[in-house]
Amino acid sequence: MDGNGRWAEERHRPRLFGHKVGVDSVREIVETASEIGVEILTLYAFSTENWNRPTREVSGLMGLLKSYLRSELRTMMRNNIRLRCLGGQDRLPADVGAVLRQAVADTCSCQGMILNLALNYGGRSELLGAVREMARKCQEGVLDWGAISEASISDHLFTAGQPDPDLLIRTGGEHRLSNFLLWQSSYAELYFTEIRWPDFRKQQFLDAIHTFHLRQRRFGRTGVQVKEA
Repeated sequence: MDGNGRWAEERHRPRLFGHKVGVDSVREIVETASEIGVEILTLYAFSTENWNRPTREVSGLMGLLKSYLRSELRTMMRNNIRLRCLGGQDRLPADVGAVLRQAVADTCSCQGMILNLALNYGGRSELLGAVREMARKCQEGVLDWGAISEASISDHLFTAGQPDPDLLIRTGGEHRLSNFLLWQSSYAELYFTEIRWPDFRKQQFLDAIHTFHLRQRRFGRTGVQVKEA
């Protein structure tokens, strides 16, 4: 969800104003995704690198996160949305962590769309954590190193039990993954748009999905094989 700060600066407003308007986009995209039957939606809300931003901006982002979780909890429950967190919660402010854990607990029985919030998340740190955990299990004799497979690696990631993403959308004009779901996105269709996140709403989301449906997903096969399957 890129481009909040630049969107605000282009309007000669504080960067935090862009983040506040970006919350409206979050709300609209989550509701739209749930309405059209998306099974899992993952939002990259705060990366491990975002801690390097100015203290005031980081504090404002944490406040917006807490406010969003509180205001949207009833809506998530009404729409049967289950909230999950990807990333290490240890660096989150105590009050934010408490509200997040409560929202996750309150929606754990929901059976509709899963909403993953990637918070204090980084793809490399996720993989490092998985490797360390598997190494520990091998050392303790719980896991046989010779039996380690792609599936077992996936089972040790934050997204364990979830399928890999089909579509990865990045707004704001940048054309890179920025440490997001590096393992999981190996075969994801990539969609880049110049539109800043505050302007990315329902129609833009549907346009991205339409583009996705026009693509042929071959997974190493030929186009003829895919058509004959």
